[in-house]
Amino acid sequence: MKKHLILLAGIFISTIVFSQELELELIADGFSSPLEIKHAGDDRLFIVEQGGQIKILNPDGSINPTPFLNISSLVSSGGERGLLGLAFHPDYTNNGFFYLNYTNTSGNTQISRFTVSGDPNIADENSELQMLSYNQPFTNHNGGHIAFGPDGKLYISSGDGGSGGDPQNNSQDLSTLLGKIVRLDVDLPAPYIPADNPFIGNPDALDEIWAFGVRNPWKFSFDTDSGDLWIADVGQNAWEEINKMPSVDAGLNYGWRCYEGTNPFNTAGCPPVEELTFPIAEYASSGSRCSITGGYVYRGDEFPAIEGLYFFADLCSGEIGTVDQDDNLVFHGNFGAGTITSFGVDHQNNLFLAAFSGGSIYKIIDNTPLSLEDENTNSFNIVPNPAQNIVTINSTVQPISSINIMDLRGTVLKKYKGEHNKTQAIDVSHLKTGVYFIAVTSNSGKVSYKKLMIQ
Repeated sequence: MKKHLILLAGIFISTIVFSQELELELIADGFSSPLEIKHAGDDRLFIVEQGGQIKILNPDGSINPTPFLNISSLVSSGGERGLLGLAFHPDYTNNGFFYLNYTNTSGNTQISRFTVSGDPNIADENSELQMLSYNQPFTNHNGGHIAFGPDGKLYISSGDGGSGGDPQNNSQDLSTLLGKIVRLDVDLPAPYIPADNPFIGNPDALDEIWAFGVRNPWKFSFDTDSGDLWIADVGQNAWEEINKMPSVDAGLNYGWRCYEGTNPFNTAGCPPVEELTFPIAEYASSGSRCSITGGYVYRGDEFPAIEGLYFFADLCSGEIGTVDQDDNLVFHGNFGAGTITSFGVDHQNNLFLAAFSGGSIYKIIDNTPLSLEDENTNSFNIVPNPAQNIVTINSTVQPISSINIMDLRGTVLKKYKGEHNKTQAIDVSHLKTGVYFIAVTSNSGKVSYKKLMIQ
């Protein structure tokens, strides 16, 4: 139920309560089977099409007529095959390197590096450096996502090789890259093995492996605040799962084929349960739900009500869901986008999604109003209030780490970096007459709120 703003007489410290009211804003359409959305550190979005092209979506909604890259002749596309993943090097601005995960014309997985040309909107199609490849025994479960972690290493999701039920036991077999999360240091010479990968020195394991026991991880991401690794793993036929672990935790076994989510699937010959890492959230593949599409933890500034929520979708039902920091999973409904194949963020951490059948790109919008619950505490005060030009924030508890000014919907209008003193003056002359909220974060991380009147 929509919570309306409670305007109380006087000035007080409050806790802000949110109840998400999401909507989708169409940014552009006309793409052909989009599977990925990435940015290169600027305001462009790069849309990856399954058939082998990457197109640039500009901030005004226009699409460049010439693709950034076209490797259609190198790609086997259809079903779960195609151009599946894109990642820009952390130093892309200087070196122009980007990395692709695609199914080659032999039906196998290819990880390659390409380089941008002298034109920032056009890549050099002849610059391919093939870095890693592995065979796919079946046409499905290719995984395909790639992304750089907070450690600067390239992570790659690999499905279990396909068919059903992992008949070759690939996910639990450390001698194959199938059913794994692979980790490379692309700044090293081939074979690009980071010195701290967990199975180096194990004669029964491949050095590239970072984690194992995944079935078909269709999208993973790193929380830009905590560094946590979130993996959405597509289930066999009963359970879809979401895993979250600190990105520094190496060598984890996520349990497939032994378990589907937290539920036993085929436990013959499996390790003890205490050696497995189970999902933090799962949902049943029942009704219209069938396959999870992983997303991102929202860390943008525009919509504070969804701050810290992990977003995902179900491929079949078209529903968008979230998982909060307490691991509570909630479905928010179907917003009419159709088959959602990917999420993405821009350089400001705004959140987008791609609809496969319509070839559309949407921005996720939150229209949550604020509800205030009075706590009758006195963590800080504002002088003067009402105000016109300059106000002084006086903390009565701890030094100030940051100050945000928000409108009544909760949108952050202005951010101030704290000076780590108990008193700080800020300029509010840019605000129109009306009611706003001041959010003060202390050095300990506690956030307190007060109403600010501008006259």
